[in-house]
Amino acid sequence: MRRRDFVTLIGGATAAAWPFAARGQQNMPVVGFLNSAAAGPLAPLTRAFIDGLRDGGFVDGRNATIEYRWAEGRADRLPALVADLIDRKPVVIVANANAALVAKQATTTIAIVFLSGTDPVRAGLVNSLNRPEGNLTGVAFFTGQTGTKRMELLQQLVPHDGKIGVLLDANQSDLADQLRDAEAAVRGGPHAIEVANVAGADDFDRAFEQIAKAGGRAVLVGNSPFFTGQRQKIVALAASHALPASYTQREYTEAGGLMSYGPNVAAAFHQVGVYTARILKGEKPADLPVDQATRFEFVLNLKTAKALGLEIPPTLLALADEVIE
Repeated sequence: MRRRDFVTLIGGATAAAWPFAARGQQNMPVVGFLNSAAAGPLAPLTRAFIDGLRDGGFVDGRNATIEYRWAEGRADRLPALVADLIDRKPVVIVANANAALVAKQATTTIAIVFLSGTDPVRAGLVNSLNRPEGNLTGVAFFTGQTGTKRMELLQQLVPHDGKIGVLLDANQSDLADQLRDAEAAVRGGPHAIEVANVAGADDFDRAFEQIAKAGGRAVLVGNSPFFTGQRQKIVALAASHALPASYTQREYTEAGGLMSYGPNVAAAFHQVGVYTARILKGEKPADLPVDQATRFEFVLNLKTAKALGLEIPPTLLALADEVIE
């Protein structure tokens, strides 16, 4: 999504755009930014959110204040982080799906703008995509529903006698759905799957050892913001075990992963920034339909394929939207 030039309004014009309650409580509206993952690896995506907020007319430290809270992959920290943010009296809380579910339980009055890689209706975030109602809206990019397609692509690289490992985040709210999609994708075919659940950063080595010992010849990496934050480690482990791996978004292939299929998540973060700005200007979450990603991209990293000794079939190459040489 291209950046656009913008003019930041100051003084009375800006104040007029803020919700009355916010003006009465502080000089600048507070935006709470809550994520279940770690800050560093998600920096590019966070910048996309900041760009979207800026495109909507708000700049951190100039006419808004962003309060960041990161759970560092520990779901048990989220309730305390939500409570801490609520004490700051934010106008809006921006959160990924797992964090948004916790925030939803804590407040029915503060606007919540979520980023969801799963179906937000099935996850319990909203009752309807077109009419979200309540105090939540956001952007759904349906990364969690790409498992079947990713498995189909990955199977083209796996010998018929090989298993496919499925790496899943045990803390994901859609864990059962992701597992069901993976099982359905191989049902009736020549491949079996080996499921390895990860509950924390210390589990990755054990999970890859489990897949390798079970005869795994490739890995399907599940949807998880925690996994995205740990992508360098996951990509390195896949390489060290010589396992072709399929990922949910291009950030993995840019980090050296073999292949990814999914939406442009940076664009989703940008749109969340735009929605946040609209709420700061007075719109209500219930009046903003959940935005849905419509463009999906298949990215191949040929440098990684060469390192793995893989010959990518021409049919697979022809499907790629982008090839990293």
